Amino acid sequence: MSTWLIQQLALKYPLIQAPMAGVQNEQLTIAACKAGTLGSLPCAMLSVEQVVQAIENIQSETERPYNLNFFCHTPPAPNEAAQARWLACLKPYYEEFGLSAEPPQGGGRTPFSNTMADAIEPYRPPVLSFHFGLPDQALVKRIKSWGSMILSSATTVAEATWLAANGADVIIAQGLEAGGHRGHFLNDSLDDQMGLFALLPQIVDAVDIPVIAAGGIADKRGVQAALQLGASGVQIGTRFLTSHEATTSAIHRRTLMSKQAQHTQLTNLFSGRPARGIVNRIIKELGPFNENAPAFPSATPALAPLRTAAEKQDSGDFSPLWSGENAQHCKEESTRSVIESLFK
Repeated sequence: MSTWLIQQLALKYPLIQAPMAGVQNEQLTIAACKAGTLGSLPCAMLSVEQVVQAIENIQSETERPYNLNFFCHTPPAPNEAAQARWLACLKPYYEEFGLSAEPPQGGGRTPFSNTMADAIEPYRPPVLSFHFGLPDQALVKRIKSWGSMILSSATTVAEATWLAANGADVIIAQGLEAGGHRGHFLNDSLDDQMGLFALLPQIVDAVDIPVIAAGGIADKRGVQAALQLGASGVQIGTRFLTSHEATTSAIHRRTLMSKQAQHTQLTNLFSGRPARGIVNRIIKELGPFNENAPAFPSATPALAPLRTAAEKQDSGDFSPLWSGENAQHCKEESTRSVIESLFK
């Protein structure tokens, strides 16, 4: 079990707890770190002040290394016409719940910026990971000047080689099985996306930096298979969604532990960008990909009132029930128990 990830970060296990925006806070990060893995904190939906407070909470609880995760998307220009089409598409649901179809405000995701870098630089975070590519080269150089390790997700060999050439220290090979948002960034096509165990060895052969395997790994067998194929470690998310330390809603937890979790699909409905979640009513009725969904992350705010109204009725019909394709091992247990089951 002596892998590069363990050696570089002084971990007990070659595992990264996947950053999962909206279903965790720093308590899961801390628990994962204390259990001997690299705990991650999703920061794209947090304010600068919230990120700083979370870092201070992490550092007060553990001296182990941790990972801050950010998005690198380019926010779209305001498009009132696109929003109007999206609201018109959702209007029947608003009427069903007796909601006003006023354009909702906020609820988006923020890309990494100089402002965020200014705030976190004093803490010299050990690891920063990125989704949707990398920040601009000036920010990459700045992060490296702190001594921080940079990770980023690749969904194709071409993305992996681009990341290796543009400053990434480690590649996260994200297989098509993975839950949540796809990390693709060189183009928007899903045609060249592939499963993890086809993608992983190709990326390992294509780059000279360490590769972490992500997507559909949920038990010891998956970990061993990924390491055998050349991975320097694994990143796992779905198994942690039902851990005690996650903030996953009761509806989402219940669904993950039901037969419904056997049917996941990529969809653009919840954010405007492909992401894998458990199929529910809105995916069935509007189709997993709907041309009226505005560009990422602009689709999110209009769905928020529907999600709130349905969840008040104990329904996940309008909730983003993120999950990878392998949720069969999800159960209520501690983060430490999840981790130990993967390696013992």
